[in-house]
Parts: sequence; C-alpha cells; structure tokens
Amino acid sequence: MKPARSNLLLNIMLLAAVAGLSGASLMWGETRIMAVHALADLLAGRHTAGAIIVGQLRLPRMLLAIMVGGTLGLSGAVLQGYLRNPLADPGILGVSGGAALGAVSVFYTGLMQVSVAALPLGGLTGALCAAVVLMGLVGRGGTLVLLLAGAALSSLAAALTALVLNLVPSPYASFEIMHWLMGSLTDRTFAHVWICLPGVVCGTLLMLSAGRVLDALTLGEDVAESLGFRLHGMRGVQTRIVLGAALAVGSCVAVAGAIGFVGLVVPHLLRPLTGYQPSKLLVPSFLGGSLLLLGADMMVRLVTVGTELQLGVLTALVGAPFFLARVIMLKRGVS
Repeated sequence: MKPARSNLLLNIMLLAAVAGLSGASLMWGETRIMAVHALADLLAGRHTAGAIIVGQLRLPRMLLAIMVGGTLGLSGAVLQGYLRNPLADPGILGVSGGAALGAVSVFYTGLMQVSVAALPLGGLTGALCAAVVLMGLVGRGGTLVLLLAGAALSSLAAALTALVLNLVPSPYASFEIMHWLMGSLTDRTFAHVWICLPGVVCGTLLMLSAGRVLDALTLGEDVAESLGFRLHGMRGVQTRIVLGAALAVGSCVAVAGAIGFVGLVVPHLLRPLTGYQPSKLLVPSFLGGSLLLLGADMMVRLVTVGTELQLGVLTALVGAPFFLARVIMLKRGVS
C-alpha cells in the first residue's frame, strides 16, 4: 500500500474511532440516556432532563476532551520532531507551568469569586506571559537554547507555584489548588469551551504549518536552511512552533489543569504507523490524543473510589508504565 494512501486510511480510522467514542461519551454517565433523543430535544429547545444533562454537562466535557487531548498529542509530535528528542512534550517549554502559575494566582488573590471565567483566563494569561519570556530568552538561538530556556522557565514556574501554595492562608484553598493542578474535565461548561477554542484553533494551525520543515529537519538544521526554510528569527519556524504550542497548550491547561503523558505517549504509539515521517504524524497525533483523552475521561467516570478520579492522575498512571516498558525494550535492543 502506498504511504499516502496508508496515512489517509489511518486518519480515517482514527477519525471514526473518535466519532464513535464521542457518541459513547455523551451516553456514558451515572444517568443512562439516549444521546440521539437528548440531542434532538436540545436542538429543538425542549428542556427535558436528557437535553439538560447532555447540553450542560456531557457535551462541553466531550468537546474539551477532543480539543485538549488533540492539542497535547499534536504539540508532542511537533516538539519531538523539531527538537529531535523523543522525550519532548508540551511541558518542556514552560508554558504549562506558566498556565498553572496563572491559575494558582487567581486562586490566591480570590479573583475566582468574581467570575467563572477568571480561572481559565488567569491560566491563559500565565501561559502567554511564559511564551513571551521564552521567546525573549531564546531570541535567535537554536534548539539547545530553547531546551535550556524552557527547562529554566519550567523550574521557575514550579518554584513560584510552590511559593503561592505555601503562602495560601486557607487549607481549603490549598486543597482546591492541588485538586485543580491534577487535571480534570469535571463540571466544565461551554464558557470553558469558548475560552479554550480560539487558542486551540490558532495554535493548531501554526503547528500544522511546520510539517514540511520538520521533514527537512530530519536531515539536520544546515540541510533544512539550505532548502530555504528559515528556522530562527521572528518569522522562523521556531517562533511559530513556540507561539503555536503556547496558545494551544496554554488554553488547554487553563481550562483543564495539568494533564500529562498524552503528548509523550501518543506520538510514540503512532510513529511506526506513519513511516517515521514527522509531517505525516501530526494529524494522526491530534486524533490519537483526542481518542486517548476521550477514553481516559470515560474511565474516570467508571472508576469510583468515593470520589471521581482526577483525569491527570489516570493519564500518569497509564503513561509512566508505558515508558518504563519502552526503556526495557530499548535496553534489550541494545544488549
């Protein structure tokens, strides 16, 4: 089978799986309902119990799972391709830490009581500030400078977040902050969807536009520049990738908290199916990330231990053993 046709088939299969799991997500919950009938009531404006449950609870949660999972999967694939580092993930740039710091600051200052949008907007502001600082630090530097600057920014954001937690006067506020930092899609509304959507769309388009450059970078930076691709500077691919990841990932962390390992696991699973070509991995990684987070979100509704398990905890429990298994496989391959 030709590579282009096999990649198209992979995308179709993943899209069908996402559509099927999205339908199941609308029906899945404590109250069993017929999603088709509930959606019909919702579109007709009938305020039935099913329409309220789907429209106000399950539909925003399902849409956010698609956007957040897809964004994390795509950004992981883009960053791994650009940095040529299989361990690169969305948190490597410090944007996730900046978003977490912004959201925690909203908790600390009490602005959360002003509006339901204050928390995600605070997280988004923190992510954008982190992106501006990162681009200022990197300037015209290469991938090594980007890695070092991202690591430094992540450490600084983590330290400041710990400081805010230390200074919070109320233990209940500390509990709320820690609960949010573990990542979840519970109780999210369409307000969160609309806050997240612009950043996800703009960031995704910026990252997808780097596909051809990522293919050229597999041959090295010098070859990529000789082919006419501008890597650094304000109009370079590095700026597009950093800004795209900041907008998309920052928007997702702002509304869902920190959800790890999706950006690491998904590209690793799908890379062999795309012929190890970075540009062919981008769309499957978005769909694969959506599929993974939809499935994980359904699992947290199924696994009850007195309270609903946090989504970020479940993805970490799945992701960490996966990478341990990868380490063992690589060790066997070397020995």
